[in-house]
Amino acid sequence: MLIDKKDTNSFVEIKPKILYYGTPILLLNTLNEDGTTNISPISSSWALGDCIVLGIGLGGKAIENLERHKECVLNLPSPNLWENVEKISSLTGKENIPPLKKAIGFTYKKEKYEAAELTPLNSKSVLPTRIKECPIQIEAVVKNIRIPNYSSFAIVETQVLHFHAEESIVQNENYIDPSKWSPLIYNFRHYFELGRELGKTFRSET
Repeated sequence: MLIDKKDTNSFVEIKPKILYYGTPILLLNTLNEDGTTNISPISSSWALGDCIVLGIGLGGKAIENLERHKECVLNLPSPNLWENVEKISSLTGKENIPPLKKAIGFTYKKEKYEAAELTPLNSKSVLPTRIKECPIQIEAVVKNIRIPNYSSFAIVETQVLHFHAEESIVQNENYIDPSKWSPLIYNFRHYFELGRELGKTFRSET
């Protein structure tokens, strides 16, 4: 069925500078050269099976660390941690700040745990630490790093090793209770939390 032309008048074509249309924020922990942990807020990721794909900007400490040491922890903060995340959003672990980051106001800070007022926990299998305050912490290893010719970002494929979750959000041993867990959402550079539950898909096992 064709739509009448007059019914399309409520739409306009725009060219947004960013495409963060509502994705969970991750705090990506990677290993520095001296064995300490760097924390990088990222907002581009997706999961399929035990593979989690990350979009990471080039020139920063996170991708530099992952190219050298292929282990990481993906920490998922809850909405109440948005201010902790924001405290390190303008910080970089690179002492020689890339010109692009410097131009938009990034400053150097190595001690990200201190800056974000967060607490490190030892990981089970990887060297980067986990973040205690994050209800979900995922240990992973890097399987592939691809840099598209047209992009200033790297596409990083990781494989999950261990999935840690706070007991309060776990049900039936191996399931996350979606009524008790809410990710911190990055929505066109604003922080949001989830609203009320609308329903569930036919494949849901909870």
